[in-house]
Amino acid sequence: MNDTRNLEPDLEEDTPEREAATRRSTWVSVAVNVLLTALQVAVGVIAASQALIADGLHSLSDLVADFVVLLAVHHSRKAPDDDHHYGHQRYENAASLVLGGLLLAVGIGMVVSAVHKLQAPDAIPTVHQTALWVALGALVAKEGLFRYMLAVAERVRSSLLVANAWHARSDAASSLVVAVGIGGNLLGYPLLDPIAALIVGLMVGRMGWGFTWNALHDLTDRAANEEQIAAIAADIAATPGVLGMHALKTRKTGDMILADVHLEIDGSLSVAEGHEIAEETRRKVMARHPVLDLLVHVDPVSPPRPQALPGAVEA
Repeated sequence: MNDTRNLEPDLEEDTPEREAATRRSTWVSVAVNVLLTALQVAVGVIAASQALIADGLHSLSDLVADFVVLLAVHHSRKAPDDDHHYGHQRYENAASLVLGGLLLAVGIGMVVSAVHKLQAPDAIPTVHQTALWVALGALVAKEGLFRYMLAVAERVRSSLLVANAWHARSDAASSLVVAVGIGGNLLGYPLLDPIAALIVGLMVGRMGWGFTWNALHDLTDRAANEEQIAAIAADIAATPGVLGMHALKTRKTGDMILADVHLEIDGSLSVAEGHEIAEETRRKVMARHPVLDLLVHVDPVSPPRPQALPGAVEA
């Protein structure tokens, strides 16, 4: 499963670039998957290859996923409004949930169909050689699409685009399995074609479950990862005027983080001075980390008394 923990978004001014890059790469994916879906399903039916048809359905699920991504990008970049005070970033989490559910459903369907075929092995036909060439061509196209989309995702730091890129990689892996299954069928092992379809279904279902599970965690206020929390805490503690901190809490919203913290500040300072320390902490954290907002609570404390030098006499 892919790891998106290090994909920390750039500052807010880079958002238009992220949106444009995501749209462009997603439309490239749409074009590739339209061609592959039509070719794989048509040749799969004509060549009597269940594995190639299954791979074509996988490509069809990519098309739906691509449009889910486009919809999420459009809505998640909207500014905060009266109904969404923190913005619309969680549209990305919701889109990842839909994408995962789609993959899970497609995978289950593939597995059920393949099992039915395996229960009647004598009825499995020998596929036509054309199916093998289509499967190999699809493998090359999907691997190229994965590398292109992942490069864009890492450049613009979008976890949603990473998820869609790895979706393309799952297609490349499935096309490899399909090619092996079709090749085995052509060599006189007809069971390998539905077995390949079964493996593809399991791969798709497993990845769908992973995306669904992660999205559910994010939608139920999962905290940022330990590295991000430690980095945020270090910057807070290093802010001039901050004597200590506690109760640092975070929760994910899309690719961003919402956080709140209690700062310990010299109780003898004025309200204005304490407020300025809190605001400087907030500005620093939001500038250096993918933090959408930091809510700061000030706790007045007595600063530690300086230790007397050895041999000094107290007044």
